[in-house]
Amino acid sequence: MKILILTQYFPPEVGAAQNRLMNLAKGLKKKGADVTILTAFPNYPSMKIHEGYRGRFYRKESLNGLTVHRCWIYVAGSKSIIPRLLNYFSFVFTSFFIGWIKLGRFDFIICESPPLFLGISGYLLKKLKHAKFIFNVSDLWPESAEKLGLVSNRFLLNISTKLEEFLYRRSAFISGQTQGIVRNIQSRFPEKKLCWLKNGIDLSYFESVNRVDGKWRSENGYADKEFLVLYAGIIGHAQGLEVILKAAQILRGEISIRFILMGSGPVKERLTAMKEDLALSSVDFYNVVTRDELMQVINDIDAAVIPLLRLELFRGAIPSKIFEILALKKPILLGVEGEAEELFIQNGRAGLAFIPEDAGDLAEKVRYLAENPGQGKLFGDNGYNYVSSKFNWDTIAEDFWQHLIKAENKHE
Repeated sequence: MKILILTQYFPPEVGAAQNRLMNLAKGLKKKGADVTILTAFPNYPSMKIHEGYRGRFYRKESLNGLTVHRCWIYVAGSKSIIPRLLNYFSFVFTSFFIGWIKLGRFDFIICESPPLFLGISGYLLKKLKHAKFIFNVSDLWPESAEKLGLVSNRFLLNISTKLEEFLYRRSAFISGQTQGIVRNIQSRFPEKKLCWLKNGIDLSYFESVNRVDGKWRSENGYADKEFLVLYAGIIGHAQGLEVILKAAQILRGEISIRFILMGSGPVKERLTAMKEDLALSSVDFYNVVTRDELMQVINDIDAAVIPLLRLELFRGAIPSKIFEILALKKPILLGVEGEAEELFIQNGRAGLAFIPEDAGDLAEKVRYLAENPGQGKLFGDNGYNYVSSKFNWDTIAEDFWQHLIKAENKHE
């Protein structure tokens, strides 16, 4: 079985989609599939083309035994609509051109969305390569962009909705990152076959990380007795990270509690200014680190906070950072209602939930964990056991493989 994974985002970039698609590709390869990746030059989240790729249009390489074709993409630091559209459409054009010229036929083309517009390249390559098309939806677009206020242009939203529906209808089957995404699409397209392609963990990777005695805490000046609460990821609008700084303000008198925000994003500058305005000495900001370095950070913290804005849109969200934190046996403070709370707090008993955007509730839960380290360890152990059994990449890849076999045997 020959499979092409078409995605704008792929390692060595760090992120949820990157990790998920790499693990899927490795899992399908273990099943005997011939897997090829077509992706952009790495640039996310810094929005700068990585060294070694600049000044080029195309590069072929091998990564973890996978053949990876990379091509040029327009990258700009601006978050306004025109530069973002140029970013998306530049890769639509270059990926189609490289796919057309450099690649042969495939049985399946798996196209990652967002960006939704990449589906144009995926569908055209499907026709050229006589392949079956699988649309993998990591975020409902344009719905989420509209509800977050990122896109308000009605013409663009209407065109995007028509493209979204066109791609769903042309798919052999559709995969979604969360059960909420799957249910949303199934309600609108009841005739389509859908698959839950969830995030998960590679147990072998985390077992090796667990054996490393991290020194990050001492190297960065934190005492053993200090209770470190970590947020690591995109510092963006959707996360509602003001709740962490407000909780730190409430806990100002608790000198042993420290908050760490690690990452980059469009609201980082505003949050650092907020820290200065509130004179929060217990809050520290760090830049993005590599995945391996992040694992050492997680090894040395006491709990991780995972917030989102309190929107109906996010009731079906499952932030991917949950899996790495639980795989390293750390308790979570989850400010996400709906599917994530049901899975990891109610079923997995992996930490405590707090009301999204409620700084008082978060502060109370942080204080509880700081005063009850034994309970935090129990939450961490519970979380590890839960994700190991329910979100293991071996079983996720097997489930997706069975969907491919059924689709391969079905005549369009």
